[in-house]
Order: sequence, then structure tokens, then C-alpha cells
Amino acid sequence: MSAVDSTIVLLALVPIAEELKSDYVTMVWVVVAYILANTALVLSLGRLADIYGRKKMYNVGFVIFILGSALCGFAPSGLTLVGFRAIQGIGAALLAANSFAILSEAFPGNERGKAFGANAIVWGSGVVLGIILGGLIITFTSWRLIFLINLPIGAFGTIWAYRTLKENKTNLTSRYIDLPATVSFTIGLLALMFGVTWGIIYSWSDPVTLLSISISPFILAFFAYWETKRSKDPVIDFALLRNRIFMLSLTTAMLQSLALFSVDFLLLFYLEGIAGLSVLTASYLIVPMAVALSLVGPFAGRLSDRYGARVIASLGLTIQVVVLFLLRGLTTTTPLVQIGIIEALYGIGGGLFWPANTSAIMASSPPARYGVSSGMMNTFRNTGMVMSFALTLTAITGIIPTSIIFQLFIGTFSGTLAPIYASAYLSGQRYAFGISAVLLIASVLFSLIRGKESRQAATVETPVAVPARIPSDSKFALDQRNPHSAEAPSR
Repeated sequence: MSAVDSTIVLLALVPIAEELKSDYVTMVWVVVAYILANTALVLSLGRLADIYGRKKMYNVGFVIFILGSALCGFAPSGLTLVGFRAIQGIGAALLAANSFAILSEAFPGNERGKAFGANAIVWGSGVVLGIILGGLIITFTSWRLIFLINLPIGAFGTIWAYRTLKENKTNLTSRYIDLPATVSFTIGLLALMFGVTWGIIYSWSDPVTLLSISISPFILAFFAYWETKRSKDPVIDFALLRNRIFMLSLTTAMLQSLALFSVDFLLLFYLEGIAGLSVLTASYLIVPMAVALSLVGPFAGRLSDRYGARVIASLGLTIQVVVLFLLRGLTTTTPLVQIGIIEALYGIGGGLFWPANTSAIMASSPPARYGVSSGMMNTFRNTGMVMSFALTLTAITGIIPTSIIFQLFIGTFSGTLAPIYASAYLSGQRYAFGISAVLLIASVLFSLIRGKESRQAATVETPVAVPARIPSDSKFALDQRNPHSAEAPSR
């Protein structure tokens, strides 16, 4: 459901803007509101799941996601749609944190890579289905159906999850909620990301931008002080951060997101502004990536169970470094077939990296902290995505007028960029891909030095059936795009 939404919503921005008579800035917020809500809340909601039960909170996530979808489908204006998308993001945060945790509970340590690899099939298929459904819905029906279609799917998923998932009571922690820490972390992170987003869309000198960015370090500093000095049961288990494999795997995931999320937007802008494709046609070039991700993910997961995440994840990252250097060579005459091949390589790299790195994170976490560990992973990755988005748009708007960039973003730009802009854009794109390559090389190094995690077999007390994960909304939804295991930190 989420994978479908990650592409189908973005394909519908033009008809949404036309019917609701909204400007491009509002349409950008339609995308960003989902990401901000998801990122700011996923850690706190993961902690709640550790306390009150993952099955329960997973089903709450389904209900909230369905409610948000229904509200989006009947939204009377652009601004209300932004608010309803934030509600969807809250539901997605509950689903994301708990799906990884439930998978980790369901499989022993030597099979979690296989589980996360199989989940890659669901994600890749959902991306492709979103493109197909998006094209059909936009062409023949109303954009409102892209949200309303979630209602029957979500209702079925909720009932299925309620009937099949079993709560593992032995892993639940105390019911103490550290409210000051929870609130300060959520507000501090949200203030930072909101300020960055506001600066991108409006101005870096705008008072709202300056206020949001300036207060966030103080709020987060209070969070760190409270967690380390005052809390009797911290939201974040700092023993996890002292675990070499866990911390370096998180850092690897964040650097990968920081490096690669911008690639999605740059490639979209290239296909629209340089190649002259529509948003829907450009989206077809996602298909090779999604298919490759689906095919490689299960094998990569099994290989990581056998050889550990370090080798498999690092190989995936290395392939994506090669992809970035290939993308630096794009010109105004590059054949689309060549871009499709590059996208397939991108998917192979992501298929190798995602299940291996995710299972390494979860394998380094104690069962009672699966929700928090999953929340931390999503927080690191999503924060990297938001910062990547900010850096990219800031750099590109220094080359091309902001109005053109946002037209490219929502798909209202027609034709191709003027030669002077096309030349400047390609130059800026090459520079941006170079920066991304440097960040990704750093990610490879962190991946290589993390060490090899334990993948011992374990008795699974309570098998569970698990629907697909909910990752973050993104323009191309390419992750790499976006999990962990469960054993004592000492492992």
C-alpha cells in the first residue's frame, strides 16, 4: 500500500493542483508533509510499540493510514490535503517501525536477511504497480481514487494483521513513558526538518526558517541531557549506540540516503527538462530499478545470512558508486535505453544493500528494543533523505530559477529547458552526482569496518505473518529505499 503510494501520489500532483486550484508550493508540501510526520514520529512510536505491543500498534498504524487516505480522497483544498497527508505519515510511521520489529521477531538470526530480502519483492512490485495504476487512474478517472483505493486494501490488511499476528509478551518492556524525552526529540527534529524545508521553498533568510533551525539544536540538546542524566528509562538505549555494528550500520544507512535521495530528483528533472518527457513517461524508467530490486533482494538477503552484511551491503554500495559516475556522463543526447540500464544497476545495488544492512541493524538489537531500533533506523535514513532533498534543491535553484524547478518537481513543466539553462543544469548535476559519490564512498568505508554480526539460529517462539513495510515517500521511491535483527547487544 505504501509502495504504491510512493509513486502514484507523485504522478497525480498535476491533476490535484488543477482541481484544487493550488499553486506549486502547496503541492510540494503535499509531498513533504508526509515525510516530515513520518520522520519526526517514527522513533517515539517505535518506543510505544515496545511498551504496548507491536501487533497492537501495527494495527493502529493501519487504521490511521486508512483514515488519512480517506480524508485525502475527500480533501476540499490544497491546504487540507497537506494536513491529511501528515495524518497518513503518522500511520506510516507506526507501520514502518513495527513491520521491521515484527519481521525480526518472526525469524531466527540466520534467516532475517532472507525475510528482508523477500520483502524487497513486495516493495519493488508496489512501485511498479503504482506507476501502472497511476497512469490508469489519472487517464480515466479522478485523482481522488489514488487515495480512496487504500480503503479496501487497508481494511483487508487490518483484519488480516489482527487475525494472524501474535503478540510476543516476553519482549515487552516496562510501561514507563519518558514524556519529556519523547516530546523534546519529536519537536526538535521536526523543527530542524521544517526549517530546512521552509528555507528551500521560501527563503533561507525568512524568519520562520531562521527561528526553526536555530531553536532545534537547543531542544535536541535538552533531549540528550534528559536522556543521559535524568531519565530512569531512556527512549534511546545508549548501549545500542555503543554497539559498533549497530552504530556503523545506522551511519551507513544515513550516508546512503544522504547521497542517493537527491539522485531521484535530479534524474527526474533531467528526464523532464532535458529529455522532454512527461512525469508519467519518465516514471516508466523506474521500472528497471524496481524489477532489479525485486529480483536481487531475496538472493542478497540469503547471502547476507550466510556471509554477513559487511560484504554484501558494501558490494551493493560500490555498485551504486559506479552508477553515480555513469550518471555524471549524461548529456542532452543520452539514449533512454542507456538510462534504463543504469537504473537497473541502481536497483541491483539497492537490492544488495537494503536487506543486508537492515538485518545487520536488527541483529545488533535486543528483542525488547526492536521497535526503538527500527525507529532509529528510519529516523537516520529519513533525516538523510530530507537533508539530501534540501542540499539538492538549494544547489539547483542557484543555477535555474526556482519557479522552473518546482514546475519540474510537480510535473507542470512542458518542453525542454532553454540551452543556457540546460548547459548550466548538466554542469550542476555532474557536480551534485560527484558530491553524492563522495558521500557514498564514505558509506562504503563505514560498511566495511563495521565488523561481522552474529547470525546464529534461534528458536522462534511465535511465528507471525507480516504485511509489507512502509517506507518513506519520495519522488522516485528508489531506496536503497529503506531494517534489522534481534539479539543481545553483546553479539
